[in-house]
Amino acid sequence: MGAVGRILGEALTWIVIALMATLTVVVVVAVIYRKAGASLSWYDEIASILLVWITYYGAALAALKRSHIGVDNLLLALPLATRKVAVVAAEFFVLLFFALLAWAGLRVLQVLEGMTLVSLTWMPISVTQSVIPIGAALFIAAEFLSLPDYWRDVMAGRSTEHAAMAHGATPERERDG
Repeated sequence: MGAVGRILGEALTWIVIALMATLTVVVVVAVIYRKAGASLSWYDEIASILLVWITYYGAALAALKRSHIGVDNLLLALPLATRKVAVVAAEFFVLLFFALLAWAGLRVLQVLEGMTLVSLTWMPISVTQSVIPIGAALFIAAEFLSLPDYWRDVMAGRSTEHAAMAHGATPERERDG
């Protein structure tokens, strides 16, 4: 993966870490307030939004690392010519899905224009829902950035797990960072 992919991977990693830390703080503070008898009216809405953001940004990070659930063994069992067609078809459908998701996300933003959160009326819903087209665009970018390495490894008959180890990562190291 090139420099752009590494920079995007670092940025997404730190974004996901920051979102997870923020979610943790929000939930812990909400529990403390609830135990003290003064429940916060906004925490569940914010916690839900943070969880969605973690999901979208984390999905893009997983796409960049080719860490989504796959069927490499089935793919590698195919003859090379069929494998090439299968990889191209799968990539096409994934990219098509996320392009449609980005388009639908932009439409959602138009529909929600002028609306605000229920519990925090100063926060536009368009800000919270912007993660849909942004996350989809990041997923598409991650797919394109990771595709050359993936293509090379799959055409060489290596699964993504074996390819990660061939590039100097152990399964533990790959999972951890």
